[in-house]
Amino acid sequence: MSFLADPPPLSTVELQGGPADLPAELRNWPLTQDETKIKVPYYGGYEHFERVDDDAPTVFRWTGRTAVAE
Repeated sequence: MSFLADPPPLSTVELQGGPADLPAELRNWPLTQDETKIKVPYYGGYEHFERVDDDAPTVFRWTGRTAVAE
């Protein structure tokens, strides 16, 4: 029997902006595919980041926060 594991990250991206108290370990995010948006769970909500541009694929900038739906 074999189990499929999550694919290994292709690279690590830098998350810029957002809450000042967002821990450093959450600011370096594993990127497993050619994503343009990242949603980080944090303090009962999600911090949203988007890729800055195609020339800097490993830098994502904070765009906002949403609450977790209950």
